[in-house]
Amino acid sequence: MLNNFLGRYNVTRSMSRPGTPYDNAPMERWWNEFKLRWMARHPLAKTCEELVRLVEEGIEYFNHHNRSAQRNGLTPDEYWSEAA
Repeated sequence: MLNNFLGRYNVTRSMSRPGTPYDNAPMERWWNEFKLRWMARHPLAKTCEELVRLVEEGIEYFNHHNRSAQRNGLTPDEYWSEAA
């Protein structure tokens, strides 16, 4: 049933390859940080529009404003620009 639904909308499941459980580790880490550092610190959205706005603001923050010692004090955007 789920596969039919996904296929109808051309959605590809994200699953690790056999024997490689860390395939999704970067995204899982980002999602965990996003929930703990962004979603939990903001009021619960009451409408779909509020939720979309909250998520978009969080993505903007984490990509363009969140500086990290792991990236030498750079935002992800600055870090990737420097690497290119």
